[in-house]
Amino acid sequence: MNALLRSFGRIWAVFMKEMVQVRRDRLTFAVMVGIPIMQLILFGYAINMNPKHLPAALLVEEQTPIVRTMVQSLRTSDYYDFVMQTDDPRETGDLLARGEVAFVVSVPAGFTRKLVRGEHPQILIEADATDPAAASGAVAFAQTILTDALRHDLKGPLASLGGGQPPFDLVVHQMYNPEAKTSYNIVPGLLGVILTMTLVMITAIAMTRESEQGTIENLLAMPVKPIEVMLGKILPYVVVGAGQTLLILLAARLLFDVPFIGNPWILFLGVSVFVLANLALGFTFSTIARTQMQAMQLTFFFFLPSILLSGFMFPFRGMPEWAQIIGEGLPLTHFLRIVRGVMLKDTSLAQLQSPIIALCIFTAVAVSVAMLRYRRTLD
Repeated sequence: MNALLRSFGRIWAVFMKEMVQVRRDRLTFAVMVGIPIMQLILFGYAINMNPKHLPAALLVEEQTPIVRTMVQSLRTSDYYDFVMQTDDPRETGDLLARGEVAFVVSVPAGFTRKLVRGEHPQILIEADATDPAAASGAVAFAQTILTDALRHDLKGPLASLGGGQPPFDLVVHQMYNPEAKTSYNIVPGLLGVILTMTLVMITAIAMTRESEQGTIENLLAMPVKPIEVMLGKILPYVVVGAGQTLLILLAARLLFDVPFIGNPWILFLGVSVFVLANLALGFTFSTIARTQMQAMQLTFFFFLPSILLSGFMFPFRGMPEWAQIIGEGLPLTHFLRIVRGVMLKDTSLAQLQSPIIALCIFTAVAVSVAMLRYRRTLD
């Protein structure tokens, strides 16, 4: 009995020692508490598999009471948030390509006349199908929304049109992904996810390992500037990132038959800036972490919201506004727009100006913070 009590006493002593260590390691403790809370908030509030209030544009080529009723019903629905209405097709030409809208709803001229005659006129919905999950719900409910709206106007002599089948045909064009293949959305996005996970982690660990092994003093003794140390440490991983990019693009084409219809030099520009952003961020993490374990924890703490709030796993526009604001601050969000735009939409450099500028700003901030913290480390 006494031996058992002594054993419990030793176990308790080791337990208390470990608790003291956990309490002293503030970063580990913050990760232990912060990640479960982050997961609860993100999965409970930010993740929405049935996105609503998606940005859309209206191309209406005639103004009649029936058409105005249908337009108003779409505006008051929960699925569409119309940011533009016009009668000029040229104004909606590149909205989908730039990713500013998820749908373009077109009501052609002569729609009411054909409807009254029972000729089943067509309403066209052009949907950005690079993210099939985001488009499917809104497209599925469009027929019901428009049919219910017409019942209020189809009375008297037109009452026969309101019963049975809808008096119009809804034509849906799945733009950029006619077969609504999820691989067209996931595989290009994996390029950004893999680069984020590997480059941030290996850069953070590489610099932290220098401190743990004591070889950082050798760097400090060398007549080099902080920016030279940073460039010397991250340039090898630029080559790693280039190799990963080439491998993933080849797999996307050969294994998953994902098209590449855009300009490869635009993608090269986007990948280059994105790689530098991740490497600078990893360098910044290395100035915060004291051990390689802490460097991995910081990487995971950044990686989790990146894959959840960037639009990779869940529709970006389906998230609440506060989650979209956070997502706009993540480099992966903007890179996904670049890689999907180039590979699937043949988007031009001018149309991708906004995400490229956002990545450049993030890179500049990350490099500045890394340099500032590294100088403090030298001091």
